[in-house]
Amino acid sequence: MNKDQKNEVIEVLKDKFSQYNNFYVTNTESLTVAQVGKLRRICFDKNVEMKVAKNTLIRKALEGLDSSRYAGVFESLNGVTALLFSENAKEPALIISSFRKDRNLTKPVLKAAFIDGDVFAGDEQLKTLTTLKSKHDLIGEIIGLLQSPAKNVISGLNAGAKLAGLIKALEARGEAAAN
Repeated sequence: MNKDQKNEVIEVLKDKFSQYNNFYVTNTESLTVAQVGKLRRICFDKNVEMKVAKNTLIRKALEGLDSSRYAGVFESLNGVTALLFSENAKEPALIISSFRKDRNLTKPVLKAAFIDGDVFAGDEQLKTLTTLKSKHDLIGEIIGLLQSPAKNVISGLNAGAKLAGLIKALEARGEAAAN
């Protein structure tokens, strides 16, 4: 690969890193061509982009954007590296987990994940990443929590109005019986 080709790859990677707030750094070494093809197909079906690149080019792309922001990722750039880019922070973790489980494999291995500015380093973080909630899920939960007290107050007021109606009805019966 000549210098121009390397610079072109670096620019493509910079665009991808700028486009996505979430990316995973994985090791796909020892997967067969057929297995990598299946992994690519699964990623494509789930709107996850998979790119394979040399570690030095990945590092240069990240350094060209913001070396301090991506510093935690640099340690994971060794061996065979495949990058998984996704809008949904949880999807690549689910893909890796199910791919390994369905095929009884230990690869691909998670080397690191960059999620909205946080770095999750090591394969032991995979389980944590599969349980991440999306921004939309969290917003929905917050809205539900905020609505809950209002619903309780309205329900209490409605119950109070029903109780007042019952008391009036009983008082009216008592007065009618007394007459």
